[in-house]
Amino acid sequence: MTSFRALGTTAEVLVTDPARLHTAVELLRNELDAVDAACSRFRADSEISRLHDAAGRQVRVGPLLTEALAAALRAARLTGGLVDPTVGTAVRALGYDRDFAAVTDGPLGAAAPAPGWHRVLFDPVRALVVLPRGVRLDLGATAKALAADRAARRIHAATGCGTLVNLGGDLRVEGPAPAGGWRVAIGDDHADAVTRPDTTVTLSGGGLATSGTTRRRWRRGGRTVHHIVDPRTGDVASQRWRTVSVAAKSTVDANTASTAAVVLGDSAPQWLADRGLAARLVTESGAVVTTPGWPHENELREAS
Repeated sequence: MTSFRALGTTAEVLVTDPARLHTAVELLRNELDAVDAACSRFRADSEISRLHDAAGRQVRVGPLLTEALAAALRAARLTGGLVDPTVGTAVRALGYDRDFAAVTDGPLGAAAPAPGWHRVLFDPVRALVVLPRGVRLDLGATAKALAADRAARRIHAATGCGTLVNLGGDLRVEGPAPAGGWRVAIGDDHADAVTRPDTTVTLSGGGLATSGTTRRRWRRGGRTVHHIVDPRTGDVASQRWRTVSVAAKSTVDANTASTAAVVLGDSAPQWLADRGLAARLVTESGAVVTTPGWPHENELREAS
């Protein structure tokens, strides 16, 4: 296994053939550099920043941003707007307008509902976008998960061996798993989940994502805020769940569902169950709720 910092989090890659690890690491670095150049809202030279600068005009975007926008807008459609990429202004008002490590306390901007994903005019076939003036995008809820999906597929295609990519709790498995499957530790903080896991599952395919409100918190305007915004209000999501983990066919689908669950609050378990998604939800007090298909605590079995 090799890990390094990227996209404001920890990137990890594991392969079943140690001789192919160097290739896997280089491919993962290249993929994350490309996603950062296309989707980072913290870089003035990123493609999405240039799209913001051209608001109100039709813009042709590159293949990677086209894929990222398609994933974000699909997530918004599937969740009825619970995960909405037009929360960019709301996230900035909360003070998250730079790399997380550089976020500081300061005035809290006024909360306002997100403009709505349906206002973004997007033709994925011709890769054309019209972003309305005053609308700022934040692809954070899906771009990192998309990077995990893309990187795992690319590494497996190049090396032919089983691959696991983990980007700050967004995991994707591709290719043949090791005997017994990939053992994945889950906790409130992905950085120390391996040494202090809340639970462990085995993953033999697909994606697994954990969204939470405990790690990325900061003080702003005299109160504690976090990075998951409710598009309906423009304010932080209620802290009913401190973490939600979801298994799905892809990391994008898993992350979409886990983020939506945090926003939904009390109705999240039923919402996930209705969609046939195996999930583990942890309340602020530490109580655990699971949906059908999630393994019992400390039981190792397939969670994909």
